Amino acid sequence: MNMNALWEYANPVKFSRTVSLVLPWVSVLALVSLVGGLIWGFFFTPDDFRQGSTVKIIFIHVPSAMMAISAWFMMLVTSLIWLIRRHHVSALAAKAAAPIGIVMTLIALATGAIWGQPMWGTWWAWDPRLTSFLILFLFYLGYVALWEAIDNPDTAADLTSVLCIVGSVFAFLSRYAVNFWNQGLHQGASLSLDKEENVADVFSTPLYVCIAGFILLFVALVFLRTRTEIHKRRTKALLARERLG
Repeated sequence: MNMNALWEYANPVKFSRTVSLVLPWVSVLALVSLVGGLIWGFFFTPDDFRQGSTVKIIFIHVPSAMMAISAWFMMLVTSLIWLIRRHHVSALAAKAAAPIGIVMTLIALATGAIWGQPMWGTWWAWDPRLTSFLILFLFYLGYVALWEAIDNPDTAADLTSVLCIVGSVFAFLSRYAVNFWNQGLHQGASLSLDKEENVADVFSTPLYVCIAGFILLFVALVFLRTRTEIHKRRTKALLARERLG
């Protein structure tokens, strides 16, 4: 795709029109993938010989954890675009993604605790990955709070973009902490190119479907929330003009 054509979607009007066309399709695909993947995973896969039925938490925990980290990296990219190109849609997309990232992080933390308790004998451990993931959650909260605390939207976008860059360190650690610190309780990646580490096909196939569902759900929600943020910004601008007029 021509880069100039890609930047056309930085226009709020064109972005909103495109979202209106794409959103229904993405939403339907997300629903089908999520429902199909979760039913397949929870009802049509066997219990693990070590973890029993507890292993089926993988179909929620792994996709939510992946999206919690990916959402922050998506916010990083859009924040950098804002800082470099000053496209308002990119800043609003980052703002729109943050609450979704918070929910994904909470789901991952909760399901991780439920999964960890019977496996480790504790609901929580100050494991490198768990700790960095918790810090990432706090950065999410700080990001949303900073947007709400500053009245000027451009100033808020600038400061939250800087915060996003700093928080990306912990997003990176959340993803790769297991590779850096071998002493942690958290196991290695559930999906790996290494056949010894990768989960069995009977679990990995429905897991891929669930991951696709979570990705599509995230895209649908970001589209929806970004369009809403654009409309809110436009409404505020119109009200400000009316007051001045």
